[in-house]
Amino acid sequence: MTDTIAPLRISQTDKERVRLLFMAKHALWGGGMHPEDGNHAIYHHEVRTTLEELGLNLQFANSYDVLYQRPDVDFVFPLLNRGGFVNSEMTIPILCNMHRIPYLGAMPFLRGLGDDKSVSKLVARNAGVPTADWFCYRRGAPVLEADMPASPEGRWVIKPNASSASWGISDAHDFASVANAVADIHGQGHDAIVEPYLDGYDIQCAFITINDEAVALPMLWYEREDTQRLWTYYEKRDLVQNTEKAALKAFDDPEYAPKIYDYAKAVAREFLPFDYGRIEFRLDFNTGDINFIEINLNCNLWSEKVMAKAAARAGFSHADLLETLLAESWRRNGLIAL
Repeated sequence: MTDTIAPLRISQTDKERVRLLFMAKHALWGGGMHPEDGNHAIYHHEVRTTLEELGLNLQFANSYDVLYQRPDVDFVFPLLNRGGFVNSEMTIPILCNMHRIPYLGAMPFLRGLGDDKSVSKLVARNAGVPTADWFCYRRGAPVLEADMPASPEGRWVIKPNASSASWGISDAHDFASVANAVADIHGQGHDAIVEPYLDGYDIQCAFITINDEAVALPMLWYEREDTQRLWTYYEKRDLVQNTEKAALKAFDDPEYAPKIYDYAKAVAREFLPFDYGRIEFRLDFNTGDINFIEINLNCNLWSEKVMAKAAARAGFSHADLLETLLAESWRRNGLIAL
């Protein structure tokens, strides 16, 4: 299911008038794979190229220090989210707030709320959306077996509570192994979330905001060969060969798509305004169980990932998607009238 939308347009006068700062770790990268970040560098280069082709008034930065003093810009497009320290995703919005510079994406509290997988599950459950049990072992707090969520299959997944692209994910079949995995994540400076492994398929619900409303793009799903296998960060970044076949396809199941659409809309409403984001559910066709997994605000905008693929199914080119995101955010922040 999807909502009916059309791309938004920015006048050439406004494109030239609004001074836009694009911030990304690889904003100045020349293209191609990065030895540590893999295809993330390709992604940043592609977004920069698309913004240039839109004819915008652009500046570029690849580090936070450009915001330590107020830069001579009107708006910030932040993709420098993984800064190498805990809660780095809130750094650019906070610095922009200090200088009163509007920016693309959610405000700092909402960014933090979305990136904290444990608290975002509380939000989803409070909105009436089915969410499997979990527990977040905060760094510095005791790691007790009594806090472990139930797992009928006797398998748990452990990952950093604010991880992205499955960084640091592992699984375990007993408390001792869970505790060791939690200790490893704590040792790297992060909280750890523990969940029962949920078999099934990942249903991806991409949203953009139009006129302050969360608008659903066509739903997608990963049709996998082996739903029991964990995907790693290195596979998602193309740093190692992924031998498993998994296709990202349209999800229009007549029984489950309407239910997931309603659940996704309920979650999205809790995070407005956020400009764009991806909400993920796990669907088990054998049992019919649907569970909220996570929300990713300011998610990946690479043309090979969910947001752009979903937008393409709605008739948006990559340039259409980025221009629409900017147009709505500029309107919401009083930079232009639409």
